[in-house]
Amino acid sequence: MKLREIAYARSGDKGDTANICVFPYKDDDWDYLRENLTSERVKAFFARTVTGAVDRYEFPRLKGLNFVLHGALGGAYSASLMVDSQAKSYQSFILDMDI
Repeated sequence: MKLREIAYARSGDKGDTANICVFPYKDDDWDYLRENLTSERVKAFFARTVTGAVDRYEFPRLKGLNFVLHGALGGAYSASLMVDSQAKSYQSFILDMDI
């Protein structure tokens, strides 16, 4: 299934770093997300655009996973030649991930 079937996401940026927060629609899917949505899988999914590490932070009370993608924006907003140099579309991209 696609991630979008059980979760929604928000994304943002700072410099050359993007972050994506993923939240399950249902609390019952929290453990499944924690086990299957790893930083390694996210790094592999964004391999064509993310040149640095991918860190994952858990927020159990909010049932959220925050991924910090280093080297994700082609050098930051004003220096980047990327179409989406502010990571607005990253939230949509991750939801297309098979999980």
